[in-house]
Amino acid sequence: MGTQRRKFDGAYKTRVVMAALKGDRTMSELASEYGVHGNQIAQWRKQALEALPGAMGDRRRKEERDWEDEQEALHGQIGELTMDIKWLKKVRHCGPVTREG
Repeated sequence: MGTQRRKFDGAYKTRVVMAALKGDRTMSELASEYGVHGNQIAQWRKQALEALPGAMGDRRRKEERDWEDEQEALHGQIGELTMDIKWLKKVRHCGPVTREG
């Protein structure tokens, strides 16, 4: 029977990555201290460094993009409702349909 994989929560990973980013200890020392393989620490460190620019990015740009997306969706709804109103006006002016027979 195989061994079960260990799962680490975000807080634990953050502590390990912060220690790795300090650079005052070697990867081997960190691996011994935290009980995690050095390759895993290097992988978490790489992921953290890749995610930092996005986390520290300009929040105004994201808010602007969100606003533009919302505005686009609302314009779509306005267009649909305008078409519905035109169709209802057209049907209303045609008068009742009579059947002969």
